[in-house]
Amino acid sequence: MKPARWPVTDYLIDSPITLAKHIGQSRDLWQLKENDSGERGWQLSAPEIFSALRSPDAMESAKQFFFAPRENIFQFDGNQFRESLPAPEPFALVGVSSCDLTAIAYQDHFFRDDPHYQARRQQALLVGYECLSPCAKGFCPSVDAGPGAREGSADLVLHQLQEDQWLLRVLTDTGARALEGLVLEKAGDAAQTQRHNQIEACIEAFPDDSHIHAGIEAINSNSVAQETWDAAGIQCLSCSGCTTLCPTCSCYGTSDHTTGDTMIRERFWDSCLYDGFQREASQNNPAGAAGDRVRRFWYHKFSREFFQASDNPGPADRYGCVGCGRCEVTCPGVIGVHSMMKKITE
Repeated sequence: MKPARWPVTDYLIDSPITLAKHIGQSRDLWQLKENDSGERGWQLSAPEIFSALRSPDAMESAKQFFFAPRENIFQFDGNQFRESLPAPEPFALVGVSSCDLTAIAYQDHFFRDDPHYQARRQQALLVGYECLSPCAKGFCPSVDAGPGAREGSADLVLHQLQEDQWLLRVLTDTGARALEGLVLEKAGDAAQTQRHNQIEACIEAFPDDSHIHAGIEAINSNSVAQETWDAAGIQCLSCSGCTTLCPTCSCYGTSDHTTGDTMIRERFWDSCLYDGFQREASQNNPAGAAGDRVRRFWYHKFSREFFQASDNPGPADRYGCVGCGRCEVTCPGVIGVHSMMKKITE
């Protein structure tokens, strides 16, 4: 569900904790925290123990909150089909990075007619966090996904101005209603100017990524040699690390199993890089070669054909990559986005 457009209103707030305590009165709170192994991921947090926000550079995106890794779709008892729709309580994701907000908007478009996705999405309050410095391997400015939150991608957005002062931007009616009862001071021009300058400074701090732009142009001009894709296919281990972590990947499969006299159809995350993903019942496989699967993956991320052909203009009219860099970090075959774009342009 795309957040409704709303006249942007800016306030000042002393801390995200103040905001969390307020919205936590009516919603479950989730934030990025470190687990016992030191890895950061989304954890349920009570308002009284909500911790200070830090740069949201986690490997885990917010995709699983809406597009579940595994879920029942429907069941059949021999007489009647029954849809298995989720019924989550209202919840808030506090501290979503701008690139992940862009990814959620992209998924909102893809799953716009999916009742399971929408049942979860309609219960969510998205509170964004605007980064003040580049994250490792990230390149969000080059694909129009950050570091500033894009219009309509969140309900509320936090931007740190000083140690004890944050700009709180209200972007939707849902965000405005979430703030009811919280006394806030309107932000002036100075705060808005500071936000603009800090975002511009963050953009300038990103390392050179001309190889990304050159790779995108090579993909869209169809000038990448098949030998390049075949070589990458040899390096691809089909581990699905990239597709699992990618916040815009949406491939899924289905399976049927029985419990007593009831048949249940289940949907689960799949990967277009698996050998069997596109194999037909006849055993014909349109993408049987690993190089062809790698080629298809990157074309889906960067080919303009996919968003220009959209029959419903909206957030999907953009590249399928939001520049988070997770694929580069996780890929054991060294064919993540930076590595692959450099191979393409060599």
